[in-house]
Amino acid sequence: MARSCCPSRLTRSRHSTREKQRIVTVSFSKPKSTSSLRDKFEATNLDICLIGVVLALYNNSSHVVDAASDFNNSGLGGNNTSHSNATYGSSFVDAPEDLSPYAILFPWFVQILAVFIYYVTTRYFRALPYTALVFILGMVVGYFTTGYGVNAISDSASLWLKINGQVILLIFLPGLIFLDSFTINVHLFFQAFWQLIIFAFPMVLGGTALTAVFAKYVLPYEWSWNFCMTFGAILSGTDPVAVAGLLNALGAPPRLHMHVSGESLLNDGSTVLLFQIFSSLYYYEFGIPHFGDDISWGDGIKIFLRLALGGAAIGLAFGFGTVLLIYLLNRRLSAEENVIQVVSTICSAYLAYFASEILCNSSGIISSLVCGLTVKVLGQTLINDYDLTLHFWQVTGQLLNTLLFALGGLLWGNIVSVNLFTTTEDVYSFGAKGCGYLVLLYAYLIGIRFVLVFVLYPLIARIGIGANLSEAVFMSYAGIRGAVGIAMSLSLRANVFAGRLCTCNVF
Repeated sequence: MARSCCPSRLTRSRHSTREKQRIVTVSFSKPKSTSSLRDKFEATNLDICLIGVVLALYNNSSHVVDAASDFNNSGLGGNNTSHSNATYGSSFVDAPEDLSPYAILFPWFVQILAVFIYYVTTRYFRALPYTALVFILGMVVGYFTTGYGVNAISDSASLWLKINGQVILLIFLPGLIFLDSFTINVHLFFQAFWQLIIFAFPMVLGGTALTAVFAKYVLPYEWSWNFCMTFGAILSGTDPVAVAGLLNALGAPPRLHMHVSGESLLNDGSTVLLFQIFSSLYYYEFGIPHFGDDISWGDGIKIFLRLALGGAAIGLAFGFGTVLLIYLLNRRLSAEENVIQVVSTICSAYLAYFASEILCNSSGIISSLVCGLTVKVLGQTLINDYDLTLHFWQVTGQLLNTLLFALGGLLWGNIVSVNLFTTTEDVYSFGAKGCGYLVLLYAYLIGIRFVLVFVLYPLIARIGIGANLSEAVFMSYAGIRGAVGIAMSLSLRANVFAGRLCTCNVF
């Protein structure tokens, strides 16, 4: 009986082996009819040819436009409509020629020098903070930026000095906020949520008011209350970039890490909301047509709720849409789909900010924050390659932080050198007296931080994940200012100078 079974088993084994071979052959063979257009592009280098054709057409069209403009300006083209450089924005008002290609130089020049700064600080001078040295680098460039025509770096830096304020926020804030929300510990975040709410709203509002009092009664500049509150809103937010890196290196407790990073994540939204309200009042007070609005306290509360709730709703919508895309791109062994998942996250971060801030007049920063948290909570387990997504956002954050601190230093160095709107008695000049007030303001901000933390400490220690005295002291020192504050100050400065030019053109 056993012998009679052996041939049949052998036959089935042979059939199964042939079937497996046939399946393997079919699965790995790729019919010619199913080749994609992209494969044909790669095989023939047609994509390179198309790029060359597009660039040639663009170059040719630019020459045609230049020729047409020369024809019109010469008076031979009929109606000679004068389109000044100011029509296209204040960035090129003083440029003797079209220097827009030079704008690409400053960011990457700063990035490559920042690589050397990172190497030196991590190998030889570990006590020196990376972002502070990048700020000093930008300050040196700004100090020697005397206008156009000096050298390529000066031309590029001059263009960045006059960038539109809203564009600054659109470039930097979505990426930085999404990164912070996407990398946070969600479990601890929801446990400490009410503590973080206290850090983000009562503490930020108190810091804004106390800083405004200092600016009004101590600083000698005679600022209005609206501008003092705007100034306080800029300086009330915290940025734990350097502190978070130190906590990770030293293996600090997760609770302390959550207090520092969670506070920064939420008070980024609250500071920008306060900044938008008080800067709108200041712009209205500034007297620029169609710039700012006269807002009462009741209107301010309504605007605050509209910005916060509207931004949260838009962020939820984009977050759910991104999670759906990540769910559909579920081929874990496809490296291409893993990259597309990452692309969907960065698109949602910037589109959520733009839709909320520009299209719906809500808070773009709240929208990006909620979008990032939604993707983190619902989409983390659906992401095919989480390390790839995390590393991409870390690279993005590094680039944005480096450029933002360098841009802040560029503006500061340019103000110190008194190159913009300059006379010897100009209000924008900055001398030794101004440096003394700056040191005094720094000490005052640290004092405010200690007062606010310890006034709220009895409540903070009893809710959420708790806290102790040593953590409260550390948090008081860890309340440094950073990227978001620099972005808001650059935006304010750009809008004010654009308003000056607009006012000059109107009157």
